[in-house]
Amino acid sequence: DNHLILIDLRNKNITGKELELRLDEIGITCNKNSVPFDTEKPSITSGIRLGTAAITTRGFESEEIKEIADIISDVTIDFENKKNICKERVKKLAQKQKEIF
Repeated sequence: DNHLILIDLRNKNITGKELELRLDEIGITCNKNSVPFDTEKPSITSGIRLGTAAITTRGFESEEIKEIADIISDVTIDFENKKNICKERVKKLAQKQKEIF
């Protein structure tokens, strides 16, 4: 019903602000966002908000969306060790998008 996804990060030991910065560094755009009953300041937050409109507009389907979700998970859990690999995976997805159009 809605293209927006709100992800609560409280059980991942990372703030919305930190994940927003990590994802931006590898080429994925998201917004930090408060979650229900958030204990963090609005400038920090405990969650992120993702939208699927940009990826579906580019012609991505479930295969690519699963890849993006996997990249986000890797960046959330093990950024220092997987940053460069994830950056390359995002680049590959962007190149694939060019092939679709």
